[in-house]
Amino acid sequence: MALTKPRIIELLLVTTVPTMLLAQRGVPPLRLVLVTLIGGTLAAGSANTINCYLDRDIDAVMKRTARRPLVVNGGQGTIRPGEALAWGIALGAGATLLLGLMANWLAASLADAAIVFYIFIYTLLLKRRSPANIVIGGAAGCFPVLVGWAAVTGTVALPAVVLFAVIFLWTPPHFWALAMKFRKDYAAANVPMLPVVATPAAVARKILWYSYAMVAATLALIPYAGWIYGVFAAALGAWFLVEAHGLDTRVRAAPEEGDRAASPAPMRLFHLSIAYLTLLFAAVAVTALLPWGRW
Repeated sequence: MALTKPRIIELLLVTTVPTMLLAQRGVPPLRLVLVTLIGGTLAAGSANTINCYLDRDIDAVMKRTARRPLVVNGGQGTIRPGEALAWGIALGAGATLLLGLMANWLAASLADAAIVFYIFIYTLLLKRRSPANIVIGGAAGCFPVLVGWAAVTGTVALPAVVLFAVIFLWTPPHFWALAMKFRKDYAAANVPMLPVVATPAAVARKILWYSYAMVAATLALIPYAGWIYGVFAAALGAWFLVEAHGLDTRVRAAPEEGDRAASPAPMRLFHLSIAYLTLLFAAVAVTALLPWGRW
């Protein structure tokens, strides 16, 4: 269970159900919702487990990840690497069969694409080579909305693509804020996350740019989701932008780089970003169920 990173999966599922409600314009069959959630959980667990297998060398170096099952106890681990890899592959196979046979094969294919993207594009190709690792690789975390939409409709329509874009643009501010806090960890593991290779001021400014782009993407859903959703999206977006500007201001005002790294401001934005995404998709879910409030 620990190898699957349940806390990350939880956030992915928060985006899936509201997307299904929006696609249905109501409540989809309970069986389909459960199949999609279980299949999505298995797919994400597969990707995360194989990520732990591939990254066990750097996980042992970083304090934040040193207690993961493959590297705990001074690197000895409580699970053998081969067992972890087999578990990850089995989870992916289970996700494919469950979604393909009980939802549809488009949903299954999209879940498989997310696994492949996370493993090969993010973990193997970009993570240790490019500061753009989380920008491009973070797309893997956007696939649940496509899976949810496809499970309901059998297609991928423009609203699902907009929701994909929202999460894609949300990921850099979310993760860079965390990486600012654990910059020394990533540096020790030679992982070129943006906060490792750029100044805190540059990172905070990029967080601000992506925040504006993310809020703009949330507003692009208004023609489909309705004006009530639009009110919530605008209010939540303003809240996020205030915090992003606050981080930018505090980082630039810090007299020394050490003070910036120790500041609680990045983690404040990190935790806020989780609440923001949860509330935004809650607004999607609620307005999808309302009989009024649409254009």
